[in-house]
Amino acid sequence: MIRNSFIILDGISHTSEKKLWMQGINDWNSFLNVEEVSGISKKRKIALDLKIKNFSKALMDDDVDYFSSKLKRTEHWRLYPEFKDSCIFLDIETSSVNGYITCMTLYDGYDTMTFVKDINMDLKQVKYILSRYKMIITFNGNVFDLPFLRKYLGKEFKALTWDLRHSCARLGLKGGLKEIEKTLGISRNNVIVERMHGGDPFKLWKMYKATGDRYYLELLVEYNQEDSLNLHTIVNKIYPRLVQQIRNQ
Repeated sequence: MIRNSFIILDGISHTSEKKLWMQGINDWNSFLNVEEVSGISKKRKIALDLKIKNFSKALMDDDVDYFSSKLKRTEHWRLYPEFKDSCIFLDIETSSVNGYITCMTLYDGYDTMTFVKDINMDLKQVKYILSRYKMIITFNGNVFDLPFLRKYLGKEFKALTWDLRHSCARLGLKGGLKEIEKTLGISRNNVIVERMHGGDPFKLWKMYKATGDRYYLELLVEYNQEDSLNLHTIVNKIYPRLVQQIRNQ
C-alpha cells in the first residue's frame, strides 16, 4: 500500500491522493513517469518527484527512521505489507497507569515471548528483542504501552508503531480490545479469560502475590498472551478493510 500512497507528500491530502488515483496515477512509478499532473505545477512536481525518489530509496534500505519522521503515526499501517515479516505484537499488563509492569507478551507471528515481574522480567532482553523488529503493533499502545515501556527502557523506539485502536475506530469498530474482538468474531480459549476486562488482570496479580497460587498467575499470563496474539488476528481482518476504505472514501 505504501507505494500507492501520496499523502506522504507535502500538501497532498486524502482527497488529493484519491484524485491522483482517479487520474490513473496509482503508484510512485506512475507519478514519476508522467510529465504533467492535474492540479500540480511543473515546478512543484519536480520537488515531489525528488521526495518520491527519497521515499523509494528509504523503502529499499528498510529505513524505518525515515518513514517515522515523514509519515503520520496514524498512517504507519500502510507499511505493514513491506514489514509484516519484521513485526512484533506487544501487550503489557500493569499495576496502574503510573505503576509497574506485571506481565508482558511479545509475539512475532511465530514465537510467543512472555515476561513476568519477579520471575523472568529482563528489560535488557526486552530492549534487545524490540530492536530486532521494524514495526511494533499494539492496541492503544501509542497512548499507554509504549510510553510505559519508554519509562522502563529509557529510550525511543526506532520501529514504526501501528496502534490498532485508531485504525479500528477509523473502520467504525469502537470500544476496547475485547469488544472489538467480539465484533470481529474472535473468541478466547478460556471462558474465564473471555469474560475478563479492565482491572481484572491486576486483581489476578494481587491474588497470586497474596496466595502464591499459580492458578491466578496462569490466568494472567493466558490473558496477556491472548491480548498479544489476537492483535495479529485483528490485523489480518482489518488491513484489507482499511485499503478498501481509502480507495472508496
